[in-house]
Amino acid sequence: MRIVSKVTFFVAFFMLAATLGYAQRSTTSSPYSRFGIGELRGDNLPQSRAMGGISTGVRYLQGYGNINVINPASYSALLLTTIDVGVFGNINQLSKNQHSENAYNFALSHINFGIPLGRPGGISFGILPFSDVGSSYSIPGTVDTTNINTVYAGTGGTTKAYLGYGIQLNKNFSIGVNAGYIFGTLNNINSIEFPNDVGALNIRTDNSRYVKGFSYDYGIQYFQPLKNELSLTIGYSGTAGTSLRAKASQVVTGTATSVAEDEENLPLDTISTFEGQRYSIKMPMKHSIGFTLTKTNKWMVGGDFNYAKWSDYREGATDPGFTDSYGFAVGGQFTPDASSINYLNLIDYRLGFKANKLYLNLQDQDIKQMAITVGFGFPLASLFGGTFYKINFSSEFGQMGTLSNNLVRERYINFNLGFTLNDRWFVRRSYD
Repeated sequence: MRIVSKVTFFVAFFMLAATLGYAQRSTTSSPYSRFGIGELRGDNLPQSRAMGGISTGVRYLQGYGNINVINPASYSALLLTTIDVGVFGNINQLSKNQHSENAYNFALSHINFGIPLGRPGGISFGILPFSDVGSSYSIPGTVDTTNINTVYAGTGGTTKAYLGYGIQLNKNFSIGVNAGYIFGTLNNINSIEFPNDVGALNIRTDNSRYVKGFSYDYGIQYFQPLKNELSLTIGYSGTAGTSLRAKASQVVTGTATSVAEDEENLPLDTISTFEGQRYSIKMPMKHSIGFTLTKTNKWMVGGDFNYAKWSDYREGATDPGFTDSYGFAVGGQFTPDASSINYLNLIDYRLGFKANKLYLNLQDQDIKQMAITVGFGFPLASLFGGTFYKINFSSEFGQMGTLSNNLVRERYINFNLGFTLNDRWFVRRSYD
């Protein structure tokens, strides 16, 4: 039975990997996702997102195996084989001037494995979204006396597959590294449309970028037991400023004008095509430092500070003018009584806050983000001896952007749901 369940999970991994990698669709509606390679999703799992996203100093998570992709030094703390599978959803309200509209998205989120290797350390591998593009808006105008709409839209995204290893060097110090492969397609669409003018020919330009390349993450953690079942962990994690390879293509078509707003503009003729331009995308170096203070099986609090040198970002020889980003996160979790027979006392209650200055400066305005996060960890009854299950739920209530200078304010609620399994695999069993 246990062997069958393990095979089932490996089959599920490859099926979900194929789904995430080759059938990815946009899971954002943010107009700010049209810049760079899209809106970055981050490597946090739901249990971390519920605590404001703190992760650099997170090593253990109250008795359950925890996969902390952001700091691979934590892999050496794995005691049980851990599987984490999840889904993602959000609700967005976009506002500009006196107008607002709502959008909804839902998709598979991640699947991650963590496997302890005994005294040497542990490994982790998995696949998760890296960035999303999902903007769509139009700007009305006139040419002479003719009304036109200039439409901008974006779709697609990138996915990250990774393999990491962490090793504990002595009783207080561990290091780790992730090697990741990022791949996906980013589409940007510009069109000039003549609304309700049946005799006019709209011009639509589709630009696609096929992106792929390697990324490298690294981390260290120092951990020290204190008195009264307290322990302190201090961590650093970073991402090397590697380059991704991109291949661009462009198709310009003429389309018929729809009389009704909800009808699709059908292509009539291909005006020009271009395919094969290759260039590199230079990604920024990222740094994060953080800490956690933990009381065994009771509570944990911590904080992170992050910085990324986005001013180094380049697309070929083009400098899009991004600015360096920075931010912080604080959060924690509380478990009333891990030995109680009252289920409410077994639940992990999580809360956090984060604030970031993003890499965008538009109309002389820095684009900032703030959010409050809440979440829960619901333990489930074990179906097999030595196997532990937990459902982790997080929600993020945030705002990004501003109404100033004719910009867009985005208010959102993000939902993340993850299923965590802890089990003993690859253990040699003895028989009487």
